[in-house]
Amino acid sequence: MQVSVETTSGLGRRLTVGVPADTIDTAVDQKLKDAAKQVRIDGFRPGKVPLKEVRRRFGKSIREEVIGEVVSNSFYDAVTKESLSPAGYPSIERTKDQPGQDLEFVATFEVYPEVTVQGLDNISVVRPVAEINETDIDNMIERLREQRAAFEEVDRAAEQGDQVNINFLGTKDGEAFEGGTADGQNLVLGSGQMIPGFEDGIIGMSKGEEKVIDVTFPEDYHSEELKGQAVQFKITVNKVESKTLPEVNEEFIKNFTQKAETSMDEFRAEIRNNMERELKNAIKNRVKKEVMDGVLENNDVEVPKALIDSEIDRQRQQMMQQFGGGQNFDMNMLPAELFEGQATRAVKLALVLGELIKEKEVKADAERVRSTIEEMAQPYENPEQVVSWYYENQQMLQQVEAMVLEDQVVDLILEQATVAEQEMSYEEAVKQPQNEAE
Repeated sequence: MQVSVETTSGLGRRLTVGVPADTIDTAVDQKLKDAAKQVRIDGFRPGKVPLKEVRRRFGKSIREEVIGEVVSNSFYDAVTKESLSPAGYPSIERTKDQPGQDLEFVATFEVYPEVTVQGLDNISVVRPVAEINETDIDNMIERLREQRAAFEEVDRAAEQGDQVNINFLGTKDGEAFEGGTADGQNLVLGSGQMIPGFEDGIIGMSKGEEKVIDVTFPEDYHSEELKGQAVQFKITVNKVESKTLPEVNEEFIKNFTQKAETSMDEFRAEIRNNMERELKNAIKNRVKKEVMDGVLENNDVEVPKALIDSEIDRQRQQMMQQFGGGQNFDMNMLPAELFEGQATRAVKLALVLGELIKEKEVKADAERVRSTIEEMAQPYENPEQVVSWYYENQQMLQQVEAMVLEDQVVDLILEQATVAEQEMSYEEAVKQPQNEAE
């Protein structure tokens, strides 16, 4: 077997492999002999079909089968011989493929980059320090009341906090634009659901009233045709409803607790426990994000396109599952560009962290895995059953192990990074940073 390798780009490789004709012919002859013992052809007794007849009928397909196997095995042997690590599947092109002649094929593919982890001691991280006080709990109860708010129709002009039912028609330069029309839509004024100025324009309107308002789409609006554009909306109010918040009594508390009877003190204690879990996770995620940002800033890794494409498909599939996409939904309808930034970041981090895990021989700590599962099970009515379910479900257990392994790597990096603590309120600490979703 003859092998030659050339670099077509940073990570691109072109592998040319030559396989002697004898190797192909010997394998074809052996498969024909094996087939002659098994095939059934009218006019011949089983196992007595002449090799010449078997070759005439099946020679072409058997040779194609042999070449497929030879190409696959030769490619594997060639990359092993040349110490290459392909990222994704190769593109195979047969350049010489005539019976009786040597076989030659060209494999084009990308390789994994060589990663050297560096700059971990250059990373700076701010760790929030926050406490939950009684006012924070009061604010959380108010949010729960808002979730259970009821709306009753009123005969007055709309005010901030009211819910209105409206029809609207949006136009730009006198022409209706896509997505700018709706009938019978409910909207809570002050919710920020619509673009700036839209909800403010409805305040003071009454049932049956029509009004045209001028607004401008934000510069960062998702539609290229509308971002930064001045438009008009013709709005008709169908109904105005006033919001009523429920009293915090026994009936209200039952909506948020699993116990048959819960006192106010117990209710507040449950809320505090939930908030402490949320605070702990928020701080952990903030710190992890700053660590990951620091890792990427200090380790610029060239990423194989094949890995990015694979990660894009994974994220597409994940989004489909989250939004209940059915079997008839083609995930390619979701543009690759929507996921490219996140996918590139994920692959870069996987390559760098994977190298760090290999260097430091990090393995998921069994005790930490167990405590993580127990913590995840706490909000459920029967935590023990949830813990058992995780340990009986290998796929779910592996997901937790991967999560714990990542946490251990973050801890490892934090040992070398500069960490400063910063006091914050509960609200500040749990608030997602603006760039976290990028």
